[in-house]
Amino acid sequence: MRERRLGERPLTTRGRRTRNALVEAAREVFEEKGFEETRVAEVAARARLAHGTFYTYFDSKDDVLHEVAKGLTAEMFEASRSGEPADAGPVDRIRASTERFLRVYRDNARMMHVIEQVSPRNPRFAHVYLEIRGLFVDRIASGIRRLQKEGAADPALDADTAASMLGGMVEHFARVWFLHGQEHDADNALETATVLWARGIGLELTPADGDTASPRTSRGPSAAGAV
Repeated sequence: MRERRLGERPLTTRGRRTRNALVEAAREVFEEKGFEETRVAEVAARARLAHGTFYTYFDSKDDVLHEVAKGLTAEMFEASRSGEPADAGPVDRIRASTERFLRVYRDNARMMHVIEQVSPRNPRFAHVYLEIRGLFVDRIASGIRRLQKEGAADPALDADTAASMLGGMVEHFARVWFLHGQEHDADNALETATVLWARGIGLELTPADGDTASPRTSRGPSAAGAV
């Protein structure tokens, strides 16, 4: 029978600190070098630990990436469930949801890119990527269904398909903005995404919706940190 690694047994306080240090170090190195170029020795060195200590807690580079991804999923989950005020209108809810997504993507863009690179050839990480994406897409779909029941959104839309497409639009925009460095004015980006989203599901925009009824078209300097 295979002896269980220390990481599979209850950890001491010191063991948890060591394991967490490896996970944090792995994330830093993955973000800097990508998955393929990262070496276990670099992760251990970044954590100020002996090379062999890594294998006390993880079997491979894949295992520690999966642990990093679990933490990212938890962070995304918390962001996706943050609620809006009870009296928020549909356009305000769309705006708030879009702003949350842009903020959390900005903070995790490099790690998301690592997972996206690995997922096409590794079913384990394909599942993780879809799980992270699904946290927001499922919430979008639920919102569309609610608006359809209220008579505000186009009843002919398939909520799941529309949610995946709208989420993909904002996701790709965030990738180009925060990962590849294309400059955008933060306020204009948020308002433009909101109006496209609202009109895409058939909402009628009114002056009461604020800036969204007439988003600015001028392009200002980069304001990625303002989202």
